[in-house]
Amino acid sequence: MTDERRALRDAVRGLLASRPDPLWPRLCKEIGVAGLAVPASHGGADATLLESQVVMTELARRLTPSPMLGSAVLATQALLRAGATDLLPSLCAGDRVATLLFLDDHTVSVAGRLTGEASQVLDTAAADVLLAVTGDGLWEVAATARGVDVLPCDVLDATRPLAVVHLDDVPAWRLSDDPGLLPWLRDLACVALSAEQVGAASRAFELTHEYVRQRVQFGRPIGSFQVIQHRLAEAYLSLEAATTASWTAAEAVAAGAPDTATPAAMAKVCCSEAQRAITAEMVQMHGGIAITWEHDAHRYLRRAYADAELFGSPGVHLNRLAAALELSPGP
Repeated sequence: MTDERRALRDAVRGLLASRPDPLWPRLCKEIGVAGLAVPASHGGADATLLESQVVMTELARRLTPSPMLGSAVLATQALLRAGATDLLPSLCAGDRVATLLFLDDHTVSVAGRLTGEASQVLDTAAADVLLAVTGDGLWEVAATARGVDVLPCDVLDATRPLAVVHLDDVPAWRLSDDPGLLPWLRDLACVALSAEQVGAASRAFELTHEYVRQRVQFGRPIGSFQVIQHRLAEAYLSLEAATTASWTAAEAVAAGAPDTATPAAMAKVCCSEAQRAITAEMVQMHGGIAITWEHDAHRYLRRAYADAELFGSPGVHLNRLAAALELSPGP
């Protein structure tokens, strides 16, 4: 990690430790997290998606609810790629929040009006702008427009509210007609989420390591038992592999690599499996206290299972990788 990214990490970590309320405006105004990967000419910090990855990792370590993923990463990058930059200054300042709707294959766009449905939509309670991405481009929809119906979902992870959004003949403004935008944004979503998965998994590992060094059973810390050491070693190796997969994918996206689908799918699979394994060990090693509301272990486990299903399950992305291998020319 570079000195600049380390300083960014420390600044975010310090602000989170102070538990300000409200948090998002201060993250935006004091650190500029909402515009990290946005050019300065559009109100951003002129950094890259790699800096955004650092912030998302830190937010996930504390399971901090925020519109970082939906607004500061997905929405801003969608607008940048579409060349529709008017909204960017207000999003970068944290004055407005946008969220992205991945509309299903049955979406109908007729004369500037959209009808369709998006599931697992982030930040609908805070968003005043909806950006709908379809197979034929990007559209802007007012969150309060007639025909927009937001249905909150029952979620496993209460720190990440999700919703289903129905659009019924809603007025929409076309921002881009790029058919490649949808698959690219799906890849970006997996890559950005992988940073959060690494952050949550790393904190779960740290808390577990600290606990087994302190918890005494049969007259000695349980961390001194060989079976516990072996399981922690496996968890550590899993975390390192996930971190590598996440950063490799993020570097590919940040560099504008021609193939982002393969590293994105690999990051989603690797980070999902690592997060679930590490948080499961957290619950197991903490014992009965882990499933009480007073302890955070079950919250990390809930986040792991919820993250695994967001933007496509590991099985979906394994199928993508298998299909890509089948299409690849032989030696």
